[in-house]
Amino acid sequence: MLVGFESSDDAAIYRIDHNIAIIHTLDLFPPVVDEPYLYGQIAAANALSDVYAMGGTPKLALNILCYPEDLDKETLKGILQGGYDKVREANAVIAGGHTLKDNEPKYGLSVVGFVHPDHILTNSNSKAGDLLILTKPLGTGILNTAMKANLINAETENVIISSMAQLNKRAYEIMNNYKVNACTDITGFGVLGHSYEMAAGSGVTISLNANSLPLHPQARDMAKMGIIPAGAYANRNFLDNKVKVDPSVPLELLDIMYDPQTSGGLLISIAEKDAYKLLSELKGEIPCAEIIGEVLPLDNYSIIVK
Repeated sequence: MLVGFESSDDAAIYRIDHNIAIIHTLDLFPPVVDEPYLYGQIAAANALSDVYAMGGTPKLALNILCYPEDLDKETLKGILQGGYDKVREANAVIAGGHTLKDNEPKYGLSVVGFVHPDHILTNSNSKAGDLLILTKPLGTGILNTAMKANLINAETENVIISSMAQLNKRAYEIMNNYKVNACTDITGFGVLGHSYEMAAGSGVTISLNANSLPLHPQARDMAKMGIIPAGAYANRNFLDNKVKVDPSVPLELLDIMYDPQTSGGLLISIAEKDAYKLLSELKGEIPCAEIIGEVLPLDNYSIIVK
C-alpha cells in the first residue's frame, strides 16, 4: 500500500509492480442540478477528479446509484447516460455497478486509475517556496444554493454547470509535464479546507491571497447577500483555530473560501521557478487558472489569508 489511511489524500493507491500502481476512489452525492443528464455528468466528473489529482489516468469505473422506487425510468436513464458519456470522455470504461432503493437520488462512481509509482502526487509533499495554482473558479456551493432560489441569471447557471461538468483531465495532462510537488482537488471542504489538509500533511504554512482567487460570476454578490450553504459553516467551524485571517479580507471572500465546491479544480503546489511557465501553459486552454498563494515554512497557523 502506497497511500492509505495515514494521510488525507483523495484516493487510495496500491502498488502492483515497479511500473504500475492502481488508484482507487469513490464518490457520490444528491442532485445539484435538476436536469438528470447534467447531474450524471457532474457527479462522474467529480469522482474522476480524484484520480487526476493524484497524478493518474482513470481506466475503469462502476456506477453507484440510489433512487426512490417512484423515480421514472427516463430520469434514471438520463443520470446514467450522463455518467457514461463523461467516463467515455475520460477515455475510461464503465463496467457495471450497483443500485439500491433510497428516499433521495444519489449517484457517483467507484473509479480505478493507473499511475507509475514514481509519479504519484499526494497532498502532503508541498515545499516552502512553492506557489499554488488553482484551475477552476470558486463559488459553486453558494451559486447552487442561489440557483435553487432563482437568484442568479441563466448565463451564470450555464457557466457553473459547465464548470462542474468539466473534467480536470486537461489540467492534469498539462501539469504532468512539470515537476509538481503536491496536488489535490477542491471539493466539499472548500479551498481553505483542502489547503489546510495540504499544509498539515506537508508540515508547512500556506498563505492565500483572497484577491487573487478566480470566482464564478455572481458568486461574490450572492455571498454578500448571505446566500451561504450549511457546508460552508461546517468548514468554518472545523478550521476556526487553524486559519489566520487579515482583518482587511472582505467577509464575502472569506465565505467563498469556506464554500464547499462540487467538482472543483486542481490545487497545484509547484516550485516558483516552474510555476509561471505552468500557469502560462494552463491559461492557453484554461483561462481561469490563477496563482492564489504561496507555501511558507511552518508558522503558528497552517493557513494565512491576506
